[in-house]
Amino acid sequence: MTTETLALVHLIATGYMAGLIWWVQLVHYPLFANVGRDAFGAYHARHMHRATWAVGPGMLVELVTAFTLLAMATAPAVQLLTITGAILVVVIWLSTWLVQVPLHDALTVSGDAAMVASLVRGNWVRTIAWTARVPIAAALVMLA
Repeated sequence: MTTETLALVHLIATGYMAGLIWWVQLVHYPLFANVGRDAFGAYHARHMHRATWAVGPGMLVELVTAFTLLAMATAPAVQLLTITGAILVVVIWLSTWLVQVPLHDALTVSGDAAMVASLVRGNWVRTIAWTARVPIAAALVMLA
């Protein structure tokens, strides 16, 4: 795969994830509070299963392409962009596994409104990081 193609695949994955996270942040997560405590466990379990199919492939493609581009970077400007992008990917993955996943696990047991609010607040880290990654990925396409 050429650097140009790899950078374009990376931009598509990053753009997809940025768009998806904004929808999750502004629409999907806040609506969790309206499901109702009795139905929440079953609803959330179905959400987790289905969300994996929407989120997992995009995150994996973005991760692999980010670190492949980092390994291929030779020009100083490209190195700076790929390092910054890779740091943001690490922030996203750490936030996902250390904050979001434990909250989702807890929510499957209890649809507590305070936990839903924590999920929404904690998700801002990923929302901001993915948003910041879009111009970085676009610049990598232009520099490829």
